[in-house]
Amino acid sequence: MTVSDVRLTGEGLVLRGWTYDDVPAMTGLFDDPQVARFTPLVSPFDAKAARDYLDRAREAGATGRRIQLAITTDGAEPLGEVLMFATDGDPYAVEIGYAVGPRHRRQGLAARAVRLATAHAYGALGARRVLLRIEAANAPSRAVARATGFALEDTAPIERGGVALDTWRHTEPVAARR
Repeated sequence: MTVSDVRLTGEGLVLRGWTYDDVPAMTGLFDDPQVARFTPLVSPFDAKAARDYLDRAREAGATGRRIQLAITTDGAEPLGEVLMFATDGDPYAVEIGYAVGPRHRRQGLAARAVRLATAHAYGALGARRVLLRIEAANAPSRAVARATGFALEDTAPIERGGVALDTWRHTEPVAARR
């Protein structure tokens, strides 16, 4: 399955694959100091960076190891992104990442997208463990983790790109949420 085949709906959201028509919106979403601080996205995030990002997303999606979806409320205008990817060394774990554009924060978009992605990871992707990796200083993402049934693991942070990330693990079965 390629990323363009995945479309998730629920929680008042439509999560869909990115298209090159989204490049102008992507620059407004991801060229932001908070996105640059807490994600591996390049800064400044201009149109070239957006096209390069989409190229890499399509390549990774074709391998079946990564799904990157635009967060929308209507299937059209992107408001952010949620991604799911395989973790190294654990074939039954899926990691979720997310970012919401500055104009769209504080609307519950990240939490709703994480709930949809978590359900998809357990269902269609066959995950047994769903993880978030969050920098300790990222209070908004820590709040999203708590609100969506994740708990901080009592393990040492992992290093990724020179940043220490805490591991959060989903703790409540998706079926129990319904």
